Amino acid sequence: MYELTPKQIVAELDRYIVRQDGAKKAVAIALRNRWRRQHAPDDLREEIVPNNIIMIGPTGVGKTEIARRLARLVYAPFVKVEASNYTEVGYMGRDVESIIRDLVEISVGMVTQEHKERVMVLATERVEERLLDLLMPKPGPAAPGVEEETEAAERRARTREKLRGKLRNGELDERRVTVKTTPPASPLIEIFSKSGMEDFNISMPGMAPGGANPFMPRSQTEREVTIGEARQILQEEETAKLLDMDKVIEEAKRRAESNGMVFIDEIDKIAGKSVHTTGPDVSREGVQRDLLPIVEGAAVNTRYGVIRTDHVLFIAAGAFNVAKPSDLIPEFQGRFPIRVELSSLNQDDFERILLEPDASLVKQYTALLASEGCELEFELGAIREIARVAFTANEKSENIGARRLQTVMATLLEDVLFELPESGCMKAVFTAEDVTSTMDSILADDDLTRYIL
Repeated sequence: MYELTPKQIVAELDRYIVRQDGAKKAVAIALRNRWRRQHAPDDLREEIVPNNIIMIGPTGVGKTEIARRLARLVYAPFVKVEASNYTEVGYMGRDVESIIRDLVEISVGMVTQEHKERVMVLATERVEERLLDLLMPKPGPAAPGVEEETEAAERRARTREKLRGKLRNGELDERRVTVKTTPPASPLIEIFSKSGMEDFNISMPGMAPGGANPFMPRSQTEREVTIGEARQILQEEETAKLLDMDKVIEEAKRRAESNGMVFIDEIDKIAGKSVHTTGPDVSREGVQRDLLPIVEGAAVNTRYGVIRTDHVLFIAAGAFNVAKPSDLIPEFQGRFPIRVELSSLNQDDFERILLEPDASLVKQYTALLASEGCELEFELGAIREIARVAFTANEKSENIGARRLQTVMATLLEDVLFELPESGCMKAVFTAEDVTSTMDSILADDDLTRYIL
């Protein structure tokens, strides 16, 4: 994935995001530089640090979507946070180091899923054998006689193979069996932060799954379930046995350190000084000061060990409609040397957003209605009218960018979505006149526009 050229990366982003070529180019270069760093000489590799980016532009123009699609494109650990949720360490609120802890958790989840897929075949084979043992328990002590014992073993083998065929065909999924399960071990000590979102735990030796704990022994419990349910339960158990969690954690830590991406939204909310406080500015400059070492490169303690942030790519974004980027403290500005400005969207852009992206709103609603047997169709004039209504609403009230299209579409399709499936509608066609008659009465009432749109 990282071998994509910058032009290929931009082409992939163009499938989902309209315009914003400058921002796409900047993130494409930053992503390609990661691949270049991995192929740099060993003595320089650790010295090459990412060029963090600040995206400046109004809400709803694609800042978050660019970062999210970029992370999905290369399957990198990605976390999105809002700067306004944090305060200076020591005060009520989230600690900025929790950003990195969240990033590592996401990385561990990604790598765990990859390793599960690698052992899926072997785990499925083991589950099948365990299910056959449940359906056909092992016989007791055999009676004397070699011939009788051999004949019984052959009959048993034939019966087992017949059951295997039925099991694979799903013919036995409703049969009920009794399975023994071991509840997962709980940490001996758990510490939660004031926000209730972060936690650490300490486990004694023997607390790991499968290990014996002399203080809190874990007993197996019996459950009567169907074969289909037992298959899922046993699949989880066998997969867990085959996973080497030490390797998973090491790979996850390496991936978080080398490929991790952090998107910090609403960065403009912590710019400048608060006019409502006479004490320490713990939610503005205090947050910036705490973020400085994280962005520059620091060692953060997590439940999986120490994580270095030197090569994590940070992308910050903000509307900066009140504050300015220069209102950030100079040290923080220096940690984000690349600045790109995203442009506001006009009526033509809205029309393109409805038609061009792979997951456009028109395609999403078409799929939703198709699930109930209704075909949705928009004439080209209707698309243009929806774009006009969204653009006009943005001008008359708060400009929320392309998000306005979601509100317009939801309002336009409200009756159709509500009446299905009782209406039995097989096809819904919207013309420009339909859009105008539905939306113009809302646009004409300023108070109603603010409330609905």
